[in-house]
Amino acid sequence: QVQLAEFGGGLVQAGDSLRLSCVASGRTFSSYAMGWFRQAPEKAREFVASISWSGGRTYYSDSAKGRFTISRDNAKNTMYLQMNSLKPEDTAVYSCAAVTVVNGTWAGVPGSWGQGTQVIVSS
Repeated sequence: QVQLAEFGGGLVQAGDSLRLSCVASGRTFSSYAMGWFRQAPEKAREFVASISWSGGRTYYSDSAKGRFTISRDNAKNTMYLQMNSLKPEDTAVYSCAAVTVVNGTWAGVPGSWGQGTQVIVSS
């Protein structure tokens, strides 16, 4: 089982950039496909981006495509989410997790979630 912790959230203005980090403990990080999810106030958690275990394949939600970039460094047990051109609607708690596909949808593996990091984008 991998344990995860997110860092890098904060309060920024619309148009700014942020880079989130997801740091994993344990020696199995490189075995997992990983992903980012977010949950805005009073909304359901939604998929943002995912990356294969090798980093060779990435997937994005429509809202993230073209603005966000997911990457990973297996030597550092760390995954990143570079977020550019942030919008107020990107305000949410961002969480990372090991991921799998369930019924054609990206889903976090139970027990692998980090605690989340808050991103607030002001207009």
